[in-house]
Amino acid sequence: MKLAILSRAASSYSTTRLKVAALERGHDVRVLNSLRFAIDLTGDEPDLQYRGRQLSDYDAILPRIGASITYFGTALVRQFEQMDVYTPNTANGIANSRDKLRSLQILSRHDVGIPDTTFVRDRQDVLPAIRRVGGAPVIIKLLEGTQGIGVMLAPDAKTAEAMLETLQSAKQNVLLQKFVAESKGRDVRALVVGDRVVAAIRRVARGDEFRSNVHRGGIAEPVELSEEYERVAVQSAQIMGLRVAGVDLLEGNDGPLVLEVNSSPGLEGIETATELDIAGAIVDYIDNQVAFPQLDIHQRLSVSTGYGVAELLIKEDSSYVGKTLEDSGLWEQDITILTLHRLARVIPNPRNALVLEANDRLLCFGRLDAMRSLIPARRKRRAKLRELPDEPLATESGD
Repeated sequence: MKLAILSRAASSYSTTRLKVAALERGHDVRVLNSLRFAIDLTGDEPDLQYRGRQLSDYDAILPRIGASITYFGTALVRQFEQMDVYTPNTANGIANSRDKLRSLQILSRHDVGIPDTTFVRDRQDVLPAIRRVGGAPVIIKLLEGTQGIGVMLAPDAKTAEAMLETLQSAKQNVLLQKFVAESKGRDVRALVVGDRVVAAIRRVARGDEFRSNVHRGGIAEPVELSEEYERVAVQSAQIMGLRVAGVDLLEGNDGPLVLEVNSSPGLEGIETATELDIAGAIVDYIDNQVAFPQLDIHQRLSVSTGYGVAELLIKEDSSYVGKTLEDSGLWEQDITILTLHRLARVIPNPRNALVLEANDRLLCFGRLDAMRSLIPARRKRRAKLRELPDEPLATESGD
């Protein structure tokens, strides 16, 4: 396998370990500076220039995109995707995980626990927002901070209001989050590779510091995760579009709460604490998956007029309940079932003998007009909103 590690820090611990692990396994590996690329759209096919010359062929890339170059870095990874070069972390996955609000919006759509979170811009909405997350003390976070930078604890509502006003006046986007008291000063970092957690550590803050990041002096110790914590960590990474990720979780009274999903997790702290070859596990996973480059389904299906992907719901009163897939007639309607979701189970490529049950959800590819009658109705809000007064008209000096 010919592997390119995209990194601006060739001598960093993580990049060095990944390169050594690849060399030890007999792979051809190069560390390429992410900022020395030029995206080339002048020819018949998408291409890349590196240091002024056409890039040679690579089987896979491993992006280590820093927060300061997220826009260019994700554009670069996207170009590799268009060239059918395998990447364990997609451009969309990196972009989604880098924005704390966007990542939590995505996770909240799925059955993943997150701390109560809210995002407001108007000063009048601050106090109601604090009440929504359970009151002070409250966590205030910059949307694009890393390594614990931009994470603050406001002990009371007035302090939180003042901090928000100051940050917003500096054109910083921030969110409010519930302070999970039972996990104060500690969290869990799960290192996900593919569909499993290869290592996990518990990070404990020193003294009165509430941030447990190792970069802030936190102490790391290996930990065995329960099946529930492993499931949530893997699910969170995969929802983001990441196959190599560090998932940070709080140990809440009611189970794991996902803080964030990191697309470029550092390896030094977790390898030192666990004494595991995590870099080797990452390289081995890429080697096993290199034949399956990331596909943009919407791009590939755009040429199939009248066809698409949809999630179909088997309702309780549906005539399909109790029938096998073979007897359902879906195949005859030109509908192919890719995956069946039944409660917490996911059944890929289900067999014809499988009997359909009420509330099964089928991820299908097929003719849109044939699937239209089976598409579930749009979910209704749990409670009706009160009628709100109209907003006053904006003046010419503001919006």
